[in-house]
Amino acid sequence: MWFWVVWLVAGLLLVAVEVHTQAFYAVFLALGAFAATIITAVGIPVWLSAVVFAIVALGGTLLVRPTLKRMSDRHIGPRLLLPGSSDALVGQRALTVDEVGDEHHPGHARLAGERWLAVTDEPGGVKPQTQVLVVEVRGTTLVVTPFAGG
Repeated sequence: MWFWVVWLVAGLLLVAVEVHTQAFYAVFLALGAFAATIITAVGIPVWLSAVVFAIVALGGTLLVRPTLKRMSDRHIGPRLLLPGSSDALVGQRALTVDEVGDEHHPGHARLAGERWLAVTDEPGGVKPQTQVLVVEVRGTTLVVTPFAGG
């Protein structure tokens, strides 16, 4: 009779996991747990609540998650960095926002709609509104050189 509390707590914990990961998996497990909470609270046997949990969780994951994931990816846009790697930025083109100099005179460049701290090894620096190529990433700073390609 009190097993509905276990389903409710499990559902709340799964919501917290989903908020942290935003992977669209735990949300369907949470919905299954909440459905099982209701089933158990009205007096239906616990084994049937487990079946309802499984149906809701699997159904949501298999039928609804792909659409939600596509919508989310489209809204967020492409990812710039792979976890733990800045190599994906090397070779990208950017546009200087202001004058970019050496480490003692950094400037900024706009890459994929974001403003980044930027430095260059070019003598005399790089003027604003110049297309540049990212040749290295040092922490959160782009090392750029003027783009010479067509």
